[in-house]
Amino acid sequence: MNNEDLKNKISEASYVVTQQHGTEAPFSGELLDIKEDGIFICICCGNELFSSETKYDSGTGWPSFWDAIGSSAVGLKIDTSHGMSRTEVHCQKCNAHLGHVFPDGPKPTGKRYCMNSVAMSFKKSNT
Repeated sequence: MNNEDLKNKISEASYVVTQQHGTEAPFSGELLDIKEDGIFICICCGNELFSSETKYDSGTGWPSFWDAIGSSAVGLKIDTSHGMSRTEVHCQKCNAHLGHVFPDGPKPTGKRYCMNSVAMSFKKSNT
């Protein structure tokens, strides 16, 4: 999908986060308080990213997960912007920026995938 098609498909806020590595304000995202069973998917391409089973309240203001759905869900790379070194999380399928992962999450992984709500949508389980 080219940039113009993508701009017409997603919101401006989603475009800024996914394509320009922006960040939504904490406690502002629509997906922060979702408690239903389902799957969080990439807003750009529909790739399945995170299960509600791994979502938890980290208190940071962004949807947080202790693991991704699988090895084809997300990719990682070092982000040295803003004068610090962090690990960026992006969609493995379309390379959209999703957020960052930190080593301060709960067991069993010890990871905190801190995601932007505007980078994802939620597909509720049918069961």
